Amino acid sequence: MTQLSPESLNQIKRLDLRARMIVRGFLQGLHHSPFHGFSVQFSEHRRYHRGDDPKLIDWLVYAKTDKYYVKRFEAETNLTGYLVMDLSGSMGFKHTQPMTKFEYAICLAASLCYLMTMQQDPVGLITFADRVQANLPARSRRGHFADVLGHLSRMTPAGETDLGGCLTRVATMLRHTSLVMLFSDLLGDPAETLAGLARLRHGGHDVIVFHVLDQAEIDFPFVGAVELEDPETGERFQIDAGGYRDEYLSEVERFREAYREGCGKLQVDYVPLSTEMPFDKALTEYLINRQSRF
Repeated sequence: MTQLSPESLNQIKRLDLRARMIVRGFLQGLHHSPFHGFSVQFSEHRRYHRGDDPKLIDWLVYAKTDKYYVKRFEAETNLTGYLVMDLSGSMGFKHTQPMTKFEYAICLAASLCYLMTMQQDPVGLITFADRVQANLPARSRRGHFADVLGHLSRMTPAGETDLGGCLTRVATMLRHTSLVMLFSDLLGDPAETLAGLARLRHGGHDVIVFHVLDQAEIDFPFVGAVELEDPETGERFQIDAGGYRDEYLSEVERFREAYREGCGKLQVDYVPLSTEMPFDKALTEYLINRQSRF
């Protein structure tokens, strides 16, 4: 069991401590990694010189190169990010994993918020289920990290979702080109969701989709007669797990492939995750995905 596994971090109750531990482990791994190109380009940096403000050091670049760099045009190169969090009832599901999909997603979101705050990049938060709910404007001040985490900690997944419609609404809300980080199980019509993602791309936004599923939703480990409940509608139905497994696994693969292919066509980063994946590996999966784009 790794130090950054969901099981280990579940023993830590404070979200800010979880985020710092995840980022620290990720940066330590990144320091020894061959990958480059994480969210920023070296053309936007210059070497640190004596007299420069140490607060402008880009610690992500340091982790990769063991050299100090500062952003060349700080005011022009700040990246505005928005954490867009799915609050629908299905995100509250877990089977045998220590964290629900929602708990896993907010740990990952908090970590990315902390990373951006370290770089003095503004970060905001938007939550949705069947409609857009909270909208916390992007800020770069240190205290804003606590504000975002406070909102994340108080949220509870419930109700149905309108993923495509809410993404379209988010596209109309954002006034400036931003990095949109979506955390969702994407349960719904892929065509409608991809249409919403297309609206965001049409607005010039860079988009990352963190597709979070419980491991049981991927593997379908059930046997015998099983009663399943739709977490958003409450509808219950019984199935024979053995007779249904092959069809289910095939459908899940088609579902994920539809998003993998659709996001690829839109130049949207698609990061499939399971709630058993260690968090540093989840961030590295994103890094590899970004590396392939540059």
